[in-house]
Amino acid sequence: MSVDKLHSVKGSAEFLGGLSEYTIQAWLSSGKLMRTKVGSRTMIRESELLKAMNDGGKSPMVRRNLSK
Repeated sequence: MSVDKLHSVKGSAEFLGGLSEYTIQAWLSSGKLMRTKVGSRTMIRESELLKAMNDGGKSPMVRRNLSK
């Protein structure tokens, strides 16, 4: 059984190569990253961070119909 390491928002930003904490918060708000609550603290599983890295940090593309 492997245990997933938990990172704080600041630790997550550092783990992903120096992203801003604001970016991590935005990804949490948009659902790109899933949070794990430990008491009142927001933590992020390392597997979630690795998934974001594998996705290239890109948000899912939203297709819009621009013809009117």
